[in-house]
Amino acid sequence: MKRIFLVLLLIATSFMADAQINELGIFAGGANYVGDVGSTNYIAPKDLALGVLYKWNRSPRHSWRASFTYARISGDDADSNVEGRKQRDNKFKNTVKEFSAGMEFNFFDFNLHESGFKVTPYIYSGLSYFWYDEKYIDNNREATDYDNGSSLAIPMTVGVKAHIAQDLVLGFEVGARYTFTDNLDASNPSDNAYAGRRFGNLDSNDWYVFTGFTLTYTFTNKPCYCSQ
Repeated sequence: MKRIFLVLLLIATSFMADAQINELGIFAGGANYVGDVGSTNYIAPKDLALGVLYKWNRSPRHSWRASFTYARISGDDADSNVEGRKQRDNKFKNTVKEFSAGMEFNFFDFNLHESGFKVTPYIYSGLSYFWYDEKYIDNNREATDYDNGSSLAIPMTVGVKAHIAQDLVLGFEVGARYTFTDNLDASNPSDNAYAGRRFGNLDSNDWYVFTGFTLTYTFTNKPCYCSQ
């Protein structure tokens, strides 16, 4: 984790000399998972998610963004509305540690060079890389670790943010991640030693979703974007 914070700090430092508006802040909210175990609701934050993020505002309409987020995810078939899942009664817990980078696009001009309150909806996407625990369901119907795993994901985030003070921006966002793994929930272990433990739809990958608030602090000289 210390390496992730160092990377974010180096990114921020490298852009300071360009006299752009930088933002550094936190994300706090909840996480949920969608896959072969438990509820099938896409937006249902139930587990803790915390993170740090950095933005380099290239113009009033777009910015480059990088973040690191730690989250817990879990699922329990007892929470499902699908009768077959309730009867199966599997459950799991996992953690996700994600580094994400990409572009954020504002629907309205969000010029931090100008004073006063302003608000805009926005979208974000890019590429995420995350770490998790490889698991399988044991004889007690609970998930057991057998290895460390990592994978890529595509973030798809929508949100709204407001410039609430001279140096503070408050936002609320929902970000779904389509992953390239089907074993966040211990349903499809990649190790063939656990092939007999596989269940569910083995052709459909898992999702996880972050829902919460961002609070960022703006720093360095504030440019007039129109001169670029």
